[in-house]
Amino acid sequence: MSSLSTPTEPSRWSRVWNSNIGYSFRRNPVAIVSLMIFLLIAIMSIFAPLIAPFDPYDLGQIDIMNSEYPPLWVDGADAQFILGTDDQGRDLWSTILYGTRLSLLIGICAVVLQAFLGISIGLIAGYVGGRTDSLLMRLADIQLSFSTLMVAIIFLAVTQAMFGSETFNQYAIYFLIAVIGVAEWPQYARTVRATVLAEKKKEYVDSARVLGFGPGRIMVRHILPNSLSPIFVISTVQVANAIISEASLSFLGLGMPPSQPSLGSLISSGFDYIFSGSWWITAIPGIVLVVLVLVINLLGDWLRDALNPKLYKG
Repeated sequence: MSSLSTPTEPSRWSRVWNSNIGYSFRRNPVAIVSLMIFLLIAIMSIFAPLIAPFDPYDLGQIDIMNSEYPPLWVDGADAQFILGTDDQGRDLWSTILYGTRLSLLIGICAVVLQAFLGISIGLIAGYVGGRTDSLLMRLADIQLSFSTLMVAIIFLAVTQAMFGSETFNQYAIYFLIAVIGVAEWPQYARTVRATVLAEKKKEYVDSARVLGFGPGRIMVRHILPNSLSPIFVISTVQVANAIISEASLSFLGLGMPPSQPSLGSLISSGFDYIFSGSWWITAIPGIVLVVLVLVINLLGDWLRDALNPKLYKG
C-alpha cells in the first residue's frame, strides 16, 4: 500500500515572488534597476563605518590643510581622497556615506511619525464620524493650507532662537524628524479616512460588531489591513519628500549642522565655493541626492500601478 505524500506548502518568499506584485516587478525593468540602486545606496550608507576610509566625526582624522582637494579625475588630486575633500578637509566620499545614512534615517523616521499620526487620526475620523470627523478633517485642511517648508522654517527658527545654536545643533536630528513628521500627517489621514468610510459599511465589520469586538480592535485588526495598499504608496513618496525637506532645511541653515553632515548640509557648505572652482563639494552630494530621490519616486510609481486593482496586470 503506497502512501501519498502531502504537498509542501510554498514559502512566504515563493508566494510573494509568484504573486501579482512579484510578476509586475519582474516585468518592470525600471523598478528592478531602481530597487538595485536604492539597495546599493542604503547598504553602503548603513555600513559606512566599515566602508568609509575616514570618519568625518573624528576630528583627529581631519586636517584643514587637506581642504578643497579635487576628485581623482581632476588635476591636483590626492590619491587618498577619491572624490576630493570639502572646505573643512574631510574626505568627501566618507562624508557622503555618513551623510546619506543620516538623510535616510531622518526621512524614514519622519515618515513613521507621519504614518502613526495620520493613520490614527484617519481611522478615528472615518470610523467615528459626526463632529469628530468634521473637527479632525478641518484640522487637516488647516494643516494642508501651510506648506511643509514654511511650517518647518518657522518652527526651527523659533526653536533655534529659544534654545540657542549649541543646543539646537545637538538635538537637530530630533527637531527635524518631529517637524517634518507633524507637518505631513494629513496626507495619511485623508487617505485612510476615505478607505475607512468605504470599509466600515461592509459585512465583515458588522460581523465583528455582532461578535462583541470593540471599536479599537475593529479599526486596527479588521479595517486597517484593508487600507495598507494606499498607505504603502504614500509612504514611498513621503520618504523622498522628507529627504528633500531635510536637504532644503539644512541648505537654509535650519537643519543638520556642518559637524553632523547630511546631504543637505554638504550641499550648503560647498555652495559658497562653487564659483571659486571647488564645484565638487556641492555637485557630487547633489547628484547623490537627486539619484536617491529619483529611484524612490520611481519605486513609488511602480508600487502605485502594481497595487491598483483597476489596471490590467496581464
